[in-house]
Amino acid sequence: MVSILQIDALGKRYGLLPSEVLVRANSFDLYILDCSLTFENFHHRKSMNKGKVDPKDYDIEVLKRINDRANGV
Repeated sequence: MVSILQIDALGKRYGLLPSEVLVRANSFDLYILDCSLTFENFHHRKSMNKGKVDPKDYDIEVLKRINDRANGV
């Protein structure tokens, strides 16, 4: 289900009225909006942390699996 905030964000980003978003937008547009906002938020948090990535942005178990794979374990 599409939220009012998603409709608003798409409208702001593309200069459309909410009624135009409802008529023209599809799930691909929502996917792109989610990816772009996530990317923007990541870089905003990074810039607020003096260019360093917050370790809380990473799942330690995923990092362990990546490390094990890289080391041939």
